[in-house]
Amino acid sequence: MTRLADVQDAFQRFLMRGDSSIEGQVLGTQRVPVQTRLSIYGDGYRTRLIESLESTFPVLAEVLGAGDFETLGARYVAAHPSEFFSIRYYGDRLAEFLATDADYSSAPLLAELARWEWAMAAVFDAADTTPIRVEAFATLAPEQWAQLRFGWSPAVEVLELEWNVADLWKAVTQQTERPEPSIATSPASWLLWRSELQIYYRPLAADEALLIGAARAGRTFGELCELLCAHVEENEAAQRAAGYLRGWIESGLIVRAELTP
Repeated sequence: MTRLADVQDAFQRFLMRGDSSIEGQVLGTQRVPVQTRLSIYGDGYRTRLIESLESTFPVLAEVLGAGDFETLGARYVAAHPSEFFSIRYYGDRLAEFLATDADYSSAPLLAELARWEWAMAAVFDAADTTPIRVEAFATLAPEQWAQLRFGWSPAVEVLELEWNVADLWKAVTQQTERPEPSIATSPASWLLWRSELQIYYRPLAADEALLIGAARAGRTFGELCELLCAHVEENEAAQRAAGYLRGWIESGLIVRAELTP
């Protein structure tokens, strides 16, 4: 007697790898043979995964066009079967696929656009948190500021990009004239975050990008000021760091501030 678990395993191998061993467990008729019955499920499985990719990467799909995106989706599904309980997370390696596959790596803007849209989805789906307010710092003594560490909202992403994908994404979503693809003279950092149900993004100056990376890694406010000394005069570092911190708080990026020994 064949165990249900064995049938399920064989069916999964058929869906994900095209293994035909499941055919012996399926009844066919003259009108609807076994291969036809299985193809209904197999084709439906792949189609659903491609539809999921289109939902997560709508601008990439628009830029490529329906036919080319379907081709991309089919190739990605073949290379990366879904390993997730939730289909929402399918597509996590699409940017990597575009950057390394021979047919797509010659157009690096596509990989960056995929990274941008994946970050957008991650920001939107991140867990809700309660941002800290500026008033929470009112009682701090001046000497305590240097020991502050900050907890960041999970709805924050920082990307380093070379191409003008932010402008392209905006033009496609707002149905305005698309800019010509262009590459910057040096990589630019972008901040993406969610406040309530609205996603925001903006470019970062080099010093702010440096501070955000350090703060998210657990560096103290005093250490952030020290890092800024490489960009501004020492007597200006604390003031500029405080200005950045206030902006992060007002944007809802900071959810926790703790004093460390």
